[in-house]
Amino acid sequence: QVQLVESGGGSVQAGAGVSLRLSCVMSGRTVREYTMAWFRQASGKEHEFVAAIKRNGGATFYADSVKGRSTISKDNSKNTVYLLLNSLKPEDTAVYYCAAARDIINSSIRIRSQYTYWGQGTQVTVSS
Repeated sequence: QVQLVESGGGSVQAGAGVSLRLSCVMSGRTVREYTMAWFRQASGKEHEFVAAIKRNGGATFYADSVKGRSTISKDNSKNTVYLLLNSLKPEDTAVYYCAAARDIINSSIRIRSQYTYWGQGTQVTVSS
């Protein structure tokens, strides 16, 4: 059974030099076998795609809202996926979820329903 556990969230103050690195550890299978993604959900809003990394080739995809100030990566030896968020803004405040999909095409990579496994989420709060 696949399980995803996120960590690394917290409360920070907005600023150009402020960063958080979120981690997602997979158990039951390996991250090498899955396309991995991060979504987020702000209070009262729908889930929003943040970033993804393909299982084949490691191509990365980003939402426009975080492009240029975030990096998704994975460490196969640690079975972990990371999301580094830089220059945090108050609008980054949300619960961040890790998700995994076995087979997914590029055009569907931002669609929440395409992902099979989800973590419980980690809260990120950015104050102004």
